[in-house]
Amino acid sequence: MKSTLLALVSLLFVSCLSDNEPSKPVDYTVQNEKEIVDYIAKNNLTATKTDSGLYYVINEAGTGVQPTASSNVTVAYKGYFTNGNIFDKSDSAGFSFGLNEVIKGWTEGIPYFKEGGNGVLLIPSHLGYGNGSGPIPGGAVLIFDVKLIKVN
Repeated sequence: MKSTLLALVSLLFVSCLSDNEPSKPVDYTVQNEKEIVDYIAKNNLTATKTDSGLYYVINEAGTGVQPTASSNVTVAYKGYFTNGNIFDKSDSAGFSFGLNEVIKGWTEGIPYFKEGGNGVLLIPSHLGYGNGSGPIPGGAVLIFDVKLIKVN
C-alpha cells in the first residue's frame, strides 16, 4: 500500500513539473501563407509578396518623400484580422513613430509608399506579434489599411 501511494504521489509530482515547462514557439508560416492567399483571392486584391513573406497592396503610391526603415513617419491606419475584426485604429490625423520601433511588417512595408500614398499590408505572424501579445492571439495574420501622411 505504501509503495502504491508513493508511486501515485511521484506521478502527480512529475505531472506538475511538466506543466511548468515553457511552451516552444509555434511555426505558423504555412498556415499564415494560406490565410493570406485566401484573403487576397476572396477580396480580389493584387498584392506583391516580398522575400520575408510580407504582402502589400499599393492603392496610391504617393508623390512625396519615401521613408527608409529608420525614418520617423506619421501614418493613419486601421488594423484588423482576416475575419474583419478590428483590433486597432488611429484617427485621421495619424500616429507618429519611428519605423525601427514597430513590428517588422511595418518597418519593411511602410517604405513601399511615398508621402500621400496608401494601401494594405498583409503581415504574417513572424513579422507581427508571433505567438501573441495583448489582444493579438498567437499566429495571427494582421492586415493594415495604411496611409503615409508624412515622413517627419
